[in-house]
Amino acid sequence: MNKVTINGTKVFEIAGNKIDGAELLTDVIFLDDRFYHVIAEGKSFNIEIVKQDSKLKLLTLKVNDTIYEVDVKDKFDRLLDEMGFNSASAGKISELRAPMPGLVIDIRIKAGDLIAKGDAMVVLEAMKMENVLKAPGDGVVKSIAVEKGVSVNKNQVLIIFE
Repeated sequence: MNKVTINGTKVFEIAGNKIDGAELLTDVIFLDDRFYHVIAEGKSFNIEIVKQDSKLKLLTLKVNDTIYEVDVKDKFDRLLDEMGFNSASAGKISELRAPMPGLVIDIRIKAGDLIAKGDAMVVLEAMKMENVLKAPGDGVVKSIAVEKGVSVNKNQVLIIFE
């Protein structure tokens, strides 16, 4: 199921040919790589992909002469957002959260450290496996919100960045 946000406000859940759980009858004709013709619920739409940012999953669409900014997120994008690892914040991070419940067995950084994307920061043991949590982006460690040997919950803040 994808979550689609249009112009930053209107939000839909799309799964297959269902929008917000209601089945939508559509017919899509691909004219070329940028132009489509869609008939939905008996209405005709000419759609042009004006701009596409695959990395951020953003589209600028022109639908019957009206421009729409469309943000599409699948379940993995939403999960990464919840964990604080979304691609929009990859360059500027504010905190690192636990992706799962577990036991902190090692903290490899300290307050004031400069970290780079991919640096090992915390080792979390979950289900008898060690998981090395790495920095999702560059930053400076402001504080450490947990201690070695402490159990943490999913989404609990572990590290806070400046």
